[in-house]
Formats: sequence, structure tokens, C-alpha cells
Amino acid sequence: MPQTLPNPTAQFKVATQNPAASHRWDAPAPLRFWHLTSLDAPTVAVVWSLAFAWAAKVSLPGWIPLLLALAAWSVYIADRLLDARAALRTGNLQSLQSLRQRHWFHHRHRRLFVPLAIAAACAAACIVVGVMPAAARERNSLLAVAALAYFTRVHSSRWLPVASGSSLVPRFKKEMLVGLLFTAACALPALSRALAQSNGPIWPLSAAVVFFAMLAWLNCHAIERWETDDQSQRSSVFPLACALALAGLLLAFMTPNPQSHCASLVATGTLSALLLALLDRLRNRLTPLALRASADLVLLTPLALLVR
Repeated sequence: MPQTLPNPTAQFKVATQNPAASHRWDAPAPLRFWHLTSLDAPTVAVVWSLAFAWAAKVSLPGWIPLLLALAAWSVYIADRLLDARAALRTGNLQSLQSLRQRHWFHHRHRRLFVPLAIAAACAAACIVVGVMPAAARERNSLLAVAALAYFTRVHSSRWLPVASGSSLVPRFKKEMLVGLLFTAACALPALSRALAQSNGPIWPLSAAVVFFAMLAWLNCHAIERWETDDQSQRSSVFPLACALALAGLLLAFMTPNPQSHCASLVATGTLSALLLALLDRLRNRLTPLALRASADLVLLTPLALLVR
């Protein structure tokens, strides 16, 4: 007789009611809501774009952070809905177990999230067509095509037969691509304006962008390892985070004094790397949701530069 798979929703409730998890610290309600509704990525995108502009000493029109927030929100909602749909469609127990609370939350509320994602995407398209200058539209088209190609490839691989032991998008490559695309989208507006104004050497800002791309990769790498590896095993996140923090300190000290804004930005990124290292050390004391939400929360350290 064919094996009957357990109800996925019931299985999820059992997993989240694990007695061992009751001894772990859980995220407060606002942090859980921020993560489960996919508002974490838009927040990080807006903060980073404004921080890059602050470091470059340029001003961004209001439609740029709004466009980044709308685009990031619609993409992340679509990503989580498609992940949940692919796992439920296969009916494979291993695929169901790979889903996290954010996936189940989006799936349960898909009748709300689908129209919200469509509305956000349409609003972003209206900004691109009606507000974005033609030169900026041409400049950003390559990044948009690259992001769309990556997104399509990742999710099409879930519907195609894949040979055992192989992957269309290796885990390391996926983490690096996400970090590069996310950082490029946040930094390109400030970089293009800094190049046009030529207020000084561009390498400090470029170095800060590279550093934040590595930080974005580390964030993706940490989340992937925490959610897929055995928590009792030694993690690779802590030494990588410490190495990136050390590189950030050196870069901040090497940045010339006239470019102190760039040095301050790198310093906030160094703090984020150290906080990721701390989260890795505390990963067995946090619930999976608290750990995942905190990984994005620690990327908001550049806020300290914007509220002064």
C-alpha cells in the first residue's frame, strides 16, 4: 500500500511544539511579525541604500528607497510562496521538512500575500516607467535581467528532474549571487551619483560596497547553515564572521580621513559581522525563528549613521 504522508500543517505544529524548544529564547511578537511578513528584506534594502548615499555624501530622491522596498517585498513574498508550493506539490516528506515558519505563514495567508505582492510589483513598475530617468532605467536594466534570470533558474530547478547528488544552483554559488545582487541594487544609486559628482576618490566607497556584499553573503551563508546543518556540529559561520570583522576593521583604519563617512559605514558592517558571530555561538539557545529573524536584524547597524 502507498505510504500516506502526514498532514503538513499538523506536522509543522508538532515540530514547533517541541519541548526542547521551550527552553530557547523566542523572538518578541514585533520581530516575528517583521520576519514572517517578509518585511525584513525591504527594511534592510532601504537602510543600506540610504547608508551608501550617506557615505557617498549624495542625496537620493524618495522614489529610490520606495522602489527598492516594493521590489524586495514582492520578490521575497513570491520566493516564499513558490518554495511552499513546490514542496507541497511534490508531497515529499523531506521537502516538507525543509520548509520553515515563514513558508507556512505565507502559504496559510496566500490569499492576502498574492494580491499584496502583485500590487507591490505593479507599483514598482509604475515608478520605473513613470519616475525613473531613462538613463537610470537603461543602467539598471542589466541588474534587473540578472536578478530575474537567477530567480527563474532557482525556482524552475524545483520543477525539473535533477540527478541525484547534483544541483542546478550550488549552495555556495546561490549564497554569493544573492549577496551580490542585493548589494548591487542597494549601492548602485549612490555609486552612480558619486561618480557623476566626482567629490573625491571613489575607491573607499567601492571598498565599502564590496565589504557589504561579503556581509550579505555571510548572512545568507549563516542562515543556510543554521537551517540545514546539525546544530550539534561545529559551525563554519563563527570563524568566517570573525575574519570578515577583522577585514572590516583594517579597511576602516585604512580609509583616508576625508572619506570618514565610508570608514564609519564599514565600521557598522564590522559590528554586524561580530553580531552574526555572536548569534552563531548562541544558536542552540534561540528558536529557529528567533535566530533567522535576528540574522537580518543585525544587518540594520547602519541605522546608527542615519539617525544621528
